[in-house]
Amino acid sequence: MADNNLDEIDLQILERLQNQGRITNVELANSVGLTAPPCLRRMRALEDSGIITAYHAAIDPAKMGFTITVFAMVSLKSQAESDLQAFEEHVDQLPEVRECYMLNGEIDFMLKVVARDLQEFQSFLTSKLTAAPNVASVKTSLTIRSAKNLPGVPIRK
Repeated sequence: MADNNLDEIDLQILERLQNQGRITNVELANSVGLTAPPCLRRMRALEDSGIITAYHAAIDPAKMGFTITVFAMVSLKSQAESDLQAFEEHVDQLPEVRECYMLNGEIDFMLKVVARDLQEFQSFLTSKLTAAPNVASVKTSLTIRSAKNLPGVPIRK
């Protein structure tokens, strides 16, 4: 559910932070037409409300040696809540899995997996993913390139 209590300045703050997370509070305040103290209060309120959940650096996987990105579509044998949670806990322990989404439909989970090369991915697939309890099948698609990768959500009022 969207938070309708956000005003135009809050939306501007969110947009600036989402696109430029290292902006200083003074630069942020100037860009949204505030002085630094009220801008910082608004930013803290956005954090406290849970709208801003984290700050992180965007890292180029290839420059860190991760040249392979694969999307894995996982079907489970059982969709009982305890089995779904057990699978989520399993993938949470796998650093190669960078994103995990539960889906509605034929596929139960979509995973974004990174690896240094195809051999490393194959090893991950056979020893950690398909071997996991309750996994019925895994279909994979190797990415060729990324055409778009934006953080967060569109900020519009």
